[in-house]
Amino acid sequence: MTDAQTKKKLLMRLKRAEGQLAAVRRMVEDDSYCVDVLVQLAAVRGALGRSADVLLQSHLEHCVVHAFEEGDADERQAKVDELLDVFARFGGRS
Repeated sequence: MTDAQTKKKLLMRLKRAEGQLAAVRRMVEDDSYCVDVLVQLAAVRGALGRSADVLLQSHLEHCVVHAFEEGDADERQAKVDELLDVFARFGGRS
């Protein structure tokens, strides 16, 4: 998957997002003001987006580079197709 440093960074970001999401759940349970909940949901989205960015960067730097340096044409094309799918899924993220 990723090197130890990237894995540590990714897990740290995901734990932060988990904490933020738990706080949002408590806010909903406590009938907090809607806008306050929305602001916190935006923070969760941001945290998850940054997590995805870390993982995508690692994938590009390791898996994709490896496929282009050592893989055959089919493997390279598979990585390109994978990336196009990932960009389609995450490209519209805000």
